[in-house]
Amino acid sequence: MASSAKNSSGSKSGSNGEIVLEEGYKPSADEEFMNERQLAYFKNALEHWKLDIIEESKETLAHLQDGPIQEADLNDRASSETDWGLELRTRDRQRKLTSKIDAALRRIEEGEYGYCQVTGEPISLERLEARPIATMSVEAQEAHERNEKISRDQ
Repeated sequence: MASSAKNSSGSKSGSNGEIVLEEGYKPSADEEFMNERQLAYFKNALEHWKLDIIEESKETLAHLQDGPIQEADLNDRASSETDWGLELRTRDRQRKLTSKIDAALRRIEEGEYGYCQVTGEPISLERLEARPIATMSVEAQEAHERNEKISRDQ
């Protein structure tokens, strides 16, 4: 059985040095920003999200390997092909999302997670909670999107 010891922040360290969070822990603005508990919380959330995506992908692959579409009716066949196309596009978006999750996990390891890549300022905990792969603060993201829109409109 793995031993664990409480550290000064009230969280536990497992025998492998990983932070073990108490049940129900949520990052708070009352704590030091991106302390080891917050980093462990977001790392755990990102890893679980990635595992969920991988499981869904396996289910899709199994479904697609069931065989070709064999509906006799042309409308049914077209509907099935549309469904397959949607499913494949969804999986492609999830593949891209998986690479963004991997990038966020790298930022955690490198000590850059939670900070805006444009301004260097902390990204709000609320934004990271809603979008753990965020790389920009809300303000920087809005400015980026305004600039993209202006570029598209020209």
